[in-house]
Amino acid sequence: MIYWRIARHLRTLIPILERQAEFLSIAASHLSRMQTVHDPAAWKTVYKEIRNLEHQGDALLTEFREEIGKRVFLPIGLRMDLTTIAMALDDSLDVLKDASNAMLIYNPAKIDPQLQDLARIIVDEANALRSLFPLLADVRKNASAITLHADRVKELEHDADEAYEDYVGYIFEKEPDLRELTKYKNLAELYEKATDTQKHVADCVRILLLRDTSR
Repeated sequence: MIYWRIARHLRTLIPILERQAEFLSIAASHLSRMQTVHDPAAWKTVYKEIRNLEHQGDALLTEFREEIGKRVFLPIGLRMDLTTIAMALDDSLDVLKDASNAMLIYNPAKIDPQLQDLARIIVDEANALRSLFPLLADVRKNASAITLHADRVKELEHDADEAYEDYVGYIFEKEPDLRELTKYKNLAELYEKATDTQKHVADCVRILLLRDTSR
């Protein structure tokens, strides 16, 4: 049985993935907003918003597992692919929560433009994923569009890798305060990790796409 023949079983599953991606996109925008002000009180408010989204994301993952458990006719491969995607989305949202919490913990003396750029890449990736998931309702019809969005996430992740490496070189050259340098480096690592986790989501979608179109 190929995937398009069991589309009726996915009607309650794909919308859950869409909501997960929506929460991820919103959380990414919140994290980017944290980079535009140097106000720990404002950061705390934004962190609480992201933490709330992460809690809602956990509830969505539980809902997804309950729903997919009811779909006894789903092929094992498809079941595993969809579950892996749902878990990858949840993991990515967890990283965004950790990144926002790190802002509060480290309380950096400044927010360099390079950190702001990394945060914007996170937003762009999340938005690409958000645009991708509605297309899963018809994988074969939308295969090209899905691939374009996944490619966009991959390109952005490569941009983030380069931006991270450039920024680390910059702070080691320009930042005399070792304490602050460590803060900046750790924040940049978390932001780069966030882009990696979002690329992982896109990679998981590619696996589902390849499994379907190969049949």
